[in-house]
Amino acid sequence: MKPIDLVRNFIETEQLDYLLVNSTNKFLVEYNTLDANSRYKLTGFSGSTGDALVSQDKCYLFVDGRYHIQADMEVNHDAVDVVKLQTGDTFLEKIVEKITANSVLGVFAEKNSMQRVESLRKALNLKNVTVRLLDTDPLDGQTSLAERSVVSVPFELTGMSAAQKFEKISKNLKENQAFLITNLEEVSYFCNLRCYSVPFASQIYGKVLVLKDRAILFSDEQISECHDFEVKKYSEFEKFICDFNGKVFADKSSVNARDCYLLASRVEFVENSPVKLLKAVKTDAEIKHYKAAFEATDKTMRAIRDFILENDEISEFDIAERLEKEFYKSGAKNLSFKPIVAKDKNSALAHYSKSSKNEILKDGSLVLIDCGAYYEGGIATDITRVFVKGTPSDLQKKVYTTVLKMFLNAYNYQADKVCGYDIDNWARKIYSENQIEGFVFNHGLGHGIGVSVHEAPPNLSKNEIAKTDIQNNMCFTIEPGLYNGEHFGVRLENSCYLADGRIKSFVRMNYEKKLIDFSMLSEKESEWLKEFEVL
Repeated sequence: MKPIDLVRNFIETEQLDYLLVNSTNKFLVEYNTLDANSRYKLTGFSGSTGDALVSQDKCYLFVDGRYHIQADMEVNHDAVDVVKLQTGDTFLEKIVEKITANSVLGVFAEKNSMQRVESLRKALNLKNVTVRLLDTDPLDGQTSLAERSVVSVPFELTGMSAAQKFEKISKNLKENQAFLITNLEEVSYFCNLRCYSVPFASQIYGKVLVLKDRAILFSDEQISECHDFEVKKYSEFEKFICDFNGKVFADKSSVNARDCYLLASRVEFVENSPVKLLKAVKTDAEIKHYKAAFEATDKTMRAIRDFILENDEISEFDIAERLEKEFYKSGAKNLSFKPIVAKDKNSALAHYSKSSKNEILKDGSLVLIDCGAYYEGGIATDITRVFVKGTPSDLQKKVYTTVLKMFLNAYNYQADKVCGYDIDNWARKIYSENQIEGFVFNHGLGHGIGVSVHEAPPNLSKNEIAKTDIQNNMCFTIEPGLYNGEHFGVRLENSCYLADGRIKSFVRMNYEKKLIDFSMLSEKESEWLKEFEVL
């Protein structure tokens, strides 16, 4: 039976009018594997974010600006209506718009955070829509919790032991109180454990309950070193929290609705997970490790630059294959996400990931490479550079230089308090003064980096979360981009951190001299550019 028929039979059986079909799993991961991604099975869209809304006669796919072109290319438009969010739109608003009044919406309890369920209920209450929580997903691909090899991150790379992290969280708890950690990056960070068995990830699978006198890790991973915490089988988690006779604090943005309903009245929500906030501000040891990791990442990117410029008749696939080899040669444990190697029109897809053997670089071909890796410390690197084979066109130079101007001004942004929302606005102001017809900047300026290649805080965008001040030792990307589906896209990304109130770059990789129109740079911008090698 086709996935859409399976879903519509389920809708009829459950007496629903609509069903929200998710891209994530029970741990609410960002990069879910496609075999466990129900939304992908339903629509064919392979992007990391964006859910589907299904009724008996409609199937809507909601995607943000990064995925507009990719969604159009991947879905069957006879069966799926693509709803394209513009800058400032939210998924919640667009989903609510499509749901008619006095109807019933089904939502998978394990695959939606409590915050999202509450937001849906609040917004849909105005339309007299009932939100019903469901225990089963008809398209579910179960997340494997089979034993995998787990490694401990050395103290010299973390700067804080798991026991010290426990003390920081548990000191605010009383007897018969606990804090529940379900976000996999937070679990991995808190325990100083990593696993590289799954492509493009470093996190372990499990949940942690922090009590006043101890922490319990519920996981089926093959853990040889976890001296600081008690370890129980993952299957024991539900019974334990159901039997726990006390108050359990949780972050509603990361805990799924099923866990909350198991806890019932015993759960109390915190505005922000203290583990998330602790994780966001890197230790000096983590900053030192990041510098070394980005040295290796820069080395890899330089090797790929040479590979592109010195070889003819190479494809996107050839570059991606060589890129992976260069990363592992530099000491990488895993790639932090599937690399983007995109030439010409493909580079206009912000998250293109095909790396085709048929896309051969010719003279004048522009190629965008967005990549990163995990090294021994288990935190993700992220960089984007653009190269051109042979002689660039005037349009390529104009777009590249405009994006470079946006980066340089954002990178050198100064204020008494550095705020991602303001930096994003500043980059957009630079573009508004240097617009190029047909090219759009349709994503946020940057994101936090750490155990996950995308974490928050910090955030650089037009979202409310970006209004949080960036603190010293917070790490984030600055990645302006301009895209035109008929031509190409350019994105230039440096991973950075805040030190003494000033933005500093981990990335030292050069910019391409032949792609820069120096007449477009102001005297100040030319001076700023000297910080980065230009070849």
